[in-house]
Amino acid sequence: MSDDLKKMYKTIMDDHFPSRMEIAFVEENTRQTLFYEKVSWVIDGVEKGLRYGENPGQEAALYRLVNGNLILGDAKTIQPGQHLVSDIELLQSGKHPGKTNLTDADNCLNILRYFTDTPCAVIVKHNNPCGAARAHSLEAAYTRAYMADRVAAFGGCIGLNRAVDKATAQAIASQYAEVVVAPEFEDGVLEILGDRKNLRVIRIQAMDRLQRFVGERVVDFKSLMDGGVVAQWSFVPKALTREDLIPAVTDYQGQTFSVNRPPTDREYEDMLFGWLVESGITSNSVIYVKDNVTVGIGTGEQDRVGVAQIAVDKAYRKLADRYCFEQYHQSCADLKDEDKKQEINAKVAEEKGGLIGAAMISDAFFPFRDGIDVGLSQGIKAVIQPGGSLNDYQSIQACNEYDAAMVFTGQRSFKH
Repeated sequence: MSDDLKKMYKTIMDDHFPSRMEIAFVEENTRQTLFYEKVSWVIDGVEKGLRYGENPGQEAALYRLVNGNLILGDAKTIQPGQHLVSDIELLQSGKHPGKTNLTDADNCLNILRYFTDTPCAVIVKHNNPCGAARAHSLEAAYTRAYMADRVAAFGGCIGLNRAVDKATAQAIASQYAEVVVAPEFEDGVLEILGDRKNLRVIRIQAMDRLQRFVGERVVDFKSLMDGGVVAQWSFVPKALTREDLIPAVTDYQGQTFSVNRPPTDREYEDMLFGWLVESGITSNSVIYVKDNVTVGIGTGEQDRVGVAQIAVDKAYRKLADRYCFEQYHQSCADLKDEDKKQEINAKVAEEKGGLIGAAMISDAFFPFRDGIDVGLSQGIKAVIQPGGSLNDYQSIQACNEYDAAMVFTGQRSFKH
């Protein structure tokens, strides 16, 4: 890469966005206005806003909500002053954040808000999680999330829901990440993370209030190419506990079809964990979860069979890479010994990419059984999906053939 091209990534934009912004919703004599102020940080004595937008050359600005409230029907926005991502504290920046760093951090917190009762780690890359895990300790949660997809985690954003201890910091510092977000950092941790000079270390002390954001709504804005704007309420998952789930039962042509086997406690745990992680994944998506760790994540595809298969393929490839790294401290791509590589691939094939006994999570219903058959053929034993297809009976029949459990959420979870 020439020096001129490299300069593109070092350019810091002096954006021209104003210091304040107002968005008004007007109906006859009623006016509801949301008031925002621009966010900046003092870095090396210089006040700076966002580094740039999604790409170098795109100006960008971050605004925090400071006043106003929007009420439409029975829904209303988060009250002003409940700042979280828009009020970050940079403990170490190297390079200060750009738009993608911020949105990746936001999606980490979007997922972490549902898992405040146990140590949890989410690694986001290009605004999609590539690994998520819960465990008895923060170090274990991070390591499991990282090893779920070590390759994609390179240069990602790490979101943690506990104060970072030295063991977790050492695990993070041994990899390459762009951002780490946590509620606090214990004594000595910043010195460890400081070995990664360009790692953006972000403290969000308000994360102790993270659970308060469960069920809260904001207005999502999507700008169209002609300047038009689509406004919608943000998505709120309804299924948070096993009691919120619906047994897989449907009627078809006068006959009732129901799944024979109820989920086990572990299957309920994996399905709910996966369903809430899935709420932060770009649709069309299917993911697999086993023992509170994502095994394979398929995102942003056009057909459900295809995305289910992509998630399977990724599970195989990521497990093979993990075994290579654990045994030979190399990625599969770098391992030249064909005998060793074949031995690892044989082990992965025998274990079906770690999918045996896993849960399958789908953000929308399966229009036919072919999509669900992809997971069942790999040994998954539990399925969670919205339900509501005319052909739900096919999915129920498929689960019964494989002695798999299935529940419905009664709610689709698209994210575009």
